Amino acid sequence: MKVPAKLVFPSAALLACVLVVLPAWSQSSDPAWVDDLRMQLQVEKQCEVNYFINMREGQLGAHATFEARVQCVDGRMFDAAKTEPEKTFTITACGAELC
Repeated sequence: MKVPAKLVFPSAALLACVLVVLPAWSQSSDPAWVDDLRMQLQVEKQCEVNYFINMREGQLGAHATFEARVQCVDGRMFDAAKTEPEKTFTITACGAELC
């Protein structure tokens, strides 16, 4: 099947734009675990993350560890931690006396 010449350039240009823009929409500059934590907080705590504090990655024996304190847009704060091979973070609310 022959594609008319007047359709080739616009189709190619559209495909090029999609291939350039799509990765930018699907990836952030944060490490993958931060994106996972952001999504878990949104689902479990209805927390829209304003910023992260004290983000740490480490090792506990052969297992990777991840920790962060999170400030939500509404002012709430949470501590989150995960040690692989766990899939989800343990999230605890910070009170004035706990954090």
